[in-house]
This record gives sequence, structure tokens and C-alpha cells, in this order.
Amino acid sequence: MHPNEALFANEGFYLAFAQGDVDAMDRLWSANASVLCVHPGWSALTTRAAVMESWARILENPSRPQIAFQVQEVVPMGGVMAVVCYEQLQGAVMLASNLYLEEAQTVRMVGHHAGVCANPPPLPEAKEPRLDG
Repeated sequence: MHPNEALFANEGFYLAFAQGDVDAMDRLWSANASVLCVHPGWSALTTRAAVMESWARILENPSRPQIAFQVQEVVPMGGVMAVVCYEQLQGAVMLASNLYLEEAQTVRMVGHHAGVCANPPPLPEAKEPRLDG
């Protein structure tokens, strides 16, 4: 997997979030590999069923926050690519790591972990999710 493929999948993740698209989120997450999801303030979710249930609850909530993101770096980790992002939302900056691997010739998400970043670096203007690069 090339880092640009992980970045494209990462764009898809934030686009699915922005649009509240549960089906797109479901297609993005791995169906076969182990997964891990840690939402801010939540316990770790380690089964696909629990991860997808959490996203359904979040994405179907009309009061969910709007998030813009800024990619900090892509970190290759063996067969996994970690995309490290700053998420900017109403009055807070979160630091997120999103993990991707190749599954059946498609990039799939296997991990998301986000938490409050108490001392973020100066960030350029936040980027709205889009798929046109």
C-alpha cells in the first residue's frame, strides 16, 4: 500500500463522518482483520460489531460535531499505514491516529483513536473532507 492510498481512505473516513453516512463508514472498516476504535471518553471497542454500532450511534445523531482535519503525517508500520491527524471541532483540537491496511486489494480501516490535544501545534486552516484530492 502506498501512503497516498491511506490518505485517500482517510479522506473517505472524514467524508463519511461529515455526511453521516453509516453505509460508507461500514464499507471503509475491515471485515476480516482485528479492529480497534477509541472515541474520546469511551472505552476501547475491539470487535467490528461494537465499532460499527458506535459509528451508527454517532453518525445518526443530528447533533454530532462537525470536524475538519489536518493530516500531520503518514507513518508506515509494516503492513499498516497510520495517518496522524489533528481534528478541529467546536472549541477543541483532537489528535487522532487512523490505521489502514490492504484487504482484498482495497484499503480498509482497522483503527481509530482520538483524544483531546491539550497543546496542539499551530495549525494551518482546517481542511474539509473531499474526495477530489
